[in-house]
Amino acid sequence: MDTNGQRTGHPVLDSYNGLLVDLDGTVYRGGAPVPGAAGALAGRRVVYVTNNASRSPREVAHQLRSLGVPAADGDVLTSAQAACRLAREVVDNRGLDHPGRPRAYVVGAASFGDLARTAGFTVVDGAAAHPDVVLHGHSPENDWARLSEAALAIRAGAVYVASNMDTTLPTERGLLVGNGSMVAAVVSATGVTPVSAGKPGPAMFHVAADQIGASRPLAVGDRLDTDIAGGIAAGMDTLCVLTGVATHRELLHTTDRPTHIAANLRDHLPGWSAREEDGRVTVSAGEPGPVEVAAAEALAVAAPLVWAADDAARTVEVVGGDAVAAAAVEAWR
Repeated sequence: MDTNGQRTGHPVLDSYNGLLVDLDGTVYRGGAPVPGAAGALAGRRVVYVTNNASRSPREVAHQLRSLGVPAADGDVLTSAQAACRLAREVVDNRGLDHPGRPRAYVVGAASFGDLARTAGFTVVDGAAAHPDVVLHGHSPENDWARLSEAALAIRAGAVYVASNMDTTLPTERGLLVGNGSMVAAVVSATGVTPVSAGKPGPAMFHVAADQIGASRPLAVGDRLDTDIAGGIAAGMDTLCVLTGVATHRELLHTTDRPTHIAANLRDHLPGWSAREEDGRVTVSAGEPGPVEVAAAEALAVAAPLVWAADDAARTVEVVGGDAVAAAAVEAWR
């Protein structure tokens, strides 16, 4: 909100009664908040939906508050939480061949084990305890011994559920090995592909929307293959912000096509338009502004025309019809 207590943010946010918002690359980058994100989200019904299973919802909410982003513990939905819910459904539907609570072997952070216990599992130390399910989420402590115990349990019949299948983990140093890469080792050893609870599957988005009673939710994120693809899979409108992984030129030819495109959660320049004629998409500038915002506005109006051309197997060129629009297109990365 602004200093007068008025709601701020990109105007498209006002068309929805719940926001399902990604974190890294959308709300913050590394340890720094994305400018304008906190104010844009203040006063709105938000669930922060993250594929990161290595931290508890409380830890995530604490980090958000430290960055000035409004967030209660219950406003966070991690892929570990979604995995526990999914695992309970799978195990309960399958039925147990022993009395008592279902047993889970957790390959992941200690907080993942705590969530499993909250979901009604007895957490066991390895394959010898005959777990009903193996829950696999990212943790720097996931080593050969843990992966081997998981493989033994899965080969013995345990249901395999992964929090997410992200092959890389974004950090300030670059892309590190993600949970999906570790899962790949277990899949190679067992021949069993896990059920995945995280994005781009639809489960997390449905759980998040239900959590805030959103009848018209908007999925928001910076990655096409997880945030946008997942929102589309859940049948929801999507907003891709250009503050993280997705680039302008990647968006121009993607099959994971967002409903909306914006520079960030706050900034918008009205009046931009585009037209196609003779194999050329010409962008016309509306209200001027910072070049990174203008670049996003140019993309937002040009992309639907380029997508239609791609679908029709036609090649088109995008150009700026005036100096401001030309500079915006030139700024695409």
